[in-house]
Formats: sequence, C-alpha cells, structure tokens
Amino acid sequence: MDNGYFVGWGTLALINAGLAQGKNRSGLNWFLLSLLCGPLATFFLVISDKARLD
Repeated sequence: MDNGYFVGWGTLALINAGLAQGKNRSGLNWFLLSLLCGPLATFFLVISDKARLD
C-alpha cells in the first residue's frame, strides 16, 4: 500500500482528537477510535453536540 494512505489516516486521527477536545471529549479516545474507523468517526464527532461539564 501507499505510505500516503497511512499518513492521511493518521492526520485525520490527529484532527479528530483536536475536534474532540474542542467539544469537551477525550482526545485520546477519539484518536484511537479514528485510527480504527477513520472518516466514520469524523462524521459522528462533527454531528455530536458539545459535552456539558456539570
């Protein structure tokens, strides 16, 4: 496989971790989930609401 594919997938996982932290969610969990699910995890993260801190 092309190395660019792995670089892109890893970059997407890092972006998702940053998005998750911006929504008060665990960046590490979303990073790991993104490594497994990729764009599907991005979709769920984008449509989710910001977590409330009570």
